[in-house]
Amino acid sequence: MLYALLAAALLASPQAAQTPPPSQDPVRLEDVVVDAQRLEDTTEAYVDQVAAPAPRRGLARWKDGMCVGVVNLETETAQYLADRVSDVARSLGLRAHEPECHPSVLIVATSDGPGFTEQFVAMRPRLFRVGAAGMDRGSAELRDFISEDRPVRWWHVSLPVDSETGLPVVRPPGFVAGSGTGGGGRDATSAQEYAPITAIHAASRLTTQYVDVLKRVFIIVDVDQLNGANIQQLGDYVAMVAMAQIDPDADTSRFDTILNLFDDPATAPTGLTGWDRAYLEGLYDAGSETHRINQRAQVQAVASAIASAYRGSAAEPEDLEQP
Repeated sequence: MLYALLAAALLASPQAAQTPPPSQDPVRLEDVVVDAQRLEDTTEAYVDQVAAPAPRRGLARWKDGMCVGVVNLETETAQYLADRVSDVARSLGLRAHEPECHPSVLIVATSDGPGFTEQFVAMRPRLFRVGAAGMDRGSAELRDFISEDRPVRWWHVSLPVDSETGLPVVRPPGFVAGSGTGGGGRDATSAQEYAPITAIHAASRLTTQYVDVLKRVFIIVDVDQLNGANIQQLGDYVAMVAMAQIDPDADTSRFDTILNLFDDPATAPTGLTGWDRAYLEGLYDAGSETHRINQRAQVQAVASAIASAYRGSAAEPEDLEQP
């Protein structure tokens, strides 16, 4: 169970941080109707800001289901967070938090985000930097994950797989092609035994049969920096970063999103907004083009899925400011 939930007992001293409020009213997705091109441009700008896949990889998502573990919080609060993240996952068609599951999303509360996270990573660094290409955002981003002072920080680990077989297309540490153990009478020292082998069924310059699947997410909540955010807001914020690879440095001040929570919790959304739900639905849309061969094309595909869901809104048209 992720090294017995790794750090259930680690707590340290608090730090303080404030983020300035946005300088203008954010755009609400539910309240605008624009022509097709402007809506495409706006949704693409939103996806550009929030998406943070591993380098040279596509946007990852949970494949079938996930399981939430919460530690260092009172039972009622922990259960609320686990239930809320699980409810959002189920709304996207995933299995979530079924009995006897092993946590793939680990939420840990602390009073010292940087100090706790440094110890947390040091306990099992390979859980964060796995050692295979395309599974995380790299050493520089891990240093920021440890040191940056944030109310909530997160780290995603994903795996590029063959969409036809579900097998890895990169070699994680300890992986042996075929049996997975090096047995079966074959020479385990051969390159073919260790290297993943993928049969390409239809070559294309636009799409690939490789997809990126989320494997685990670590979310660290600094309880002394929540700045008045309530449990409902925190639950939806955590759900958003648990379901998608979100850039912690994204400037979302132009958009009405739960990701603005810590700018000013008193005026922040009460939960997931139209932008947030549309982004998650676009990412997890069974018909969306997640097999695009590069990140730019995949961003455009997710943006198109968001835009298409909101064309035909009955709201009054208004001139949407270009982000």
